[in-house]
This record gives sequence, C-alpha cells and structure tokens, in this order.
Amino acid sequence: MKKVKVQNIAEIMNRIAPRQLAEEWDNVGLLVGSFDSEVEKIFVCLDVTDETVKSAVDFGADLIISHHPVIFRAVKNFRTDLPLGKKLETLIKNNISVFAAHTNLDSAEGGVNNVLAEKIGLIDVKPFDDELSLGRIGYLPNKMSAENFAKHVAKSLNADTVRLIDAGDFLIEKVGICGGAGSEFISKAKFLGAQAFVTGDVKYHEAQNAVDNKIHVIDAGHFATEFPIVHILAEKLRAEIDKLGYNIKIAEDTTSRDVYKFISKECD
Repeated sequence: MKKVKVQNIAEIMNRIAPRQLAEEWDNVGLLVGSFDSEVEKIFVCLDVTDETVKSAVDFGADLIISHHPVIFRAVKNFRTDLPLGKKLETLIKNNISVFAAHTNLDSAEGGVNNVLAEKIGLIDVKPFDDELSLGRIGYLPNKMSAENFAKHVAKSLNADTVRLIDAGDFLIEKVGICGGAGSEFISKAKFLGAQAFVTGDVKYHEAQNAVDNKIHVIDAGHFATEFPIVHILAEKLRAEIDKLGYNIKIAEDTTSRDVYKFISKECD
C-alpha cells in the first residue's frame, strides 16, 4: 500500500478549497508539521482547541484539518506556559500536523456558505459576485415573516438561540448569508435585493444600521453558522481518498459546542 504524506492530503484539500480563494489577510494551509510526514488518520474539526487536540490524540491522528487556523497572527515567541504554546507543544510531541482551510473553504463551491444555504433551505443560490466569494444569496421557497424565519434558522442550525434584528413589517423571500463573522456584507446583500441576512457576530451599531437600511438580520452565531461544514468536509475527504485508493481513517468532531452560553434572568 502506497504511503500517504501530508502533501497528498494537501493536494486533495486544494481541490476542495482552492488556496487562491483565501483572503489576503488569512493564514491557510499547513501551519504545523511537515508536508513529508506520513498520514494514516485524519481528524476534522472547526477549531483547534484543547478539547479537539485531545480527541485527535486519542484517535491517534497524524493530521488535523481545521477550518479556523491554529496560528492566525504572527507568533513572536513559543511559550509553553501560555495556551497557544502549550497547544503547539502537544501537537508536536504527538507528531500531529495541522492544516487549515479558512476563507478559501468559506468561498469554495460546496464550502461553508453553500452548506449554510442548504441547511436553511435556500434555493437558486449564487455568490454575491460573478466569481466565487465569501457570501451567498438565494431565495426561500415561500415568503416568511422575520420572526418565523429566525425560528426556522435556529431550528435548521440546531442553535439554542439566535438574535433577530427586526427591520420592520415586511416579508422575507431573498436572503443573503455569510457564515461566521460576515456583518460587513449586510449592505451588499441589501443592494442585491435581500430582505434578510444570516451571519454571526453582529455588533450593536451594525444592527442599528441594518434597521435603518430596512434589512432583517439573523445573528445565529459564529459557531452555529460554520459547524455544519465539519461533517461535510469529512465526507468530501472520504470520497476523494477512496477514489485515490488511500488507506486513511477519518474522524470528525461531533462534541464541540458554542463557546457562548446564554443565561436568562429566569434561570435559578
């Protein structure tokens, strides 16, 4: 059986999420390890946290493929008494390489935003621009009120709660989306005719501007709008690996939860 290297898996990932689709400010690709390292087991996750690293170690993974980069900004020191340094030390000691597909996976066909659109049931989905980009725009099969659409999004994404920015008494048919933190595209979605926008991490003044611009916004959270890609990415990897005849086992993170916990005043 042919030995599979990180380089071989990187080539597969570049077909799934072409590197040229990544934003200039992003940090994608192989972030820890060597392209020459052998791979027998892959662990797929959204975030490289202490918990997902432990899961990868327990699985015996040689490679973690994550959406969010474990190293994002320039590292000026390698302090193993600090969280990032300790995490990198654990990865290196366990011979685990880490590969990230971030904004390239957001923009890719079949990536984060297409999966999000499919989850909430949009049809006739297209990129914001003529070429692949971070956002998508599509249509609901049937018009919905803002409140009903917010409930639909929460149910579709299995989110404990979503925040509705209600911009007025009008129905929703055309919807813009951007998984993760995409509030910068609210105005663009409005320009393209959307009555609503789904994303995460919406700030207070961004919400006010949405109301002024008469576009409903559903803030479903960074985690809930992106976590569905983990399973889909694992399935895409399995399909590509099977086609090539590689003997690779793949596990995916199924236990991570949103870092935010919402507490109401009625709670004991």
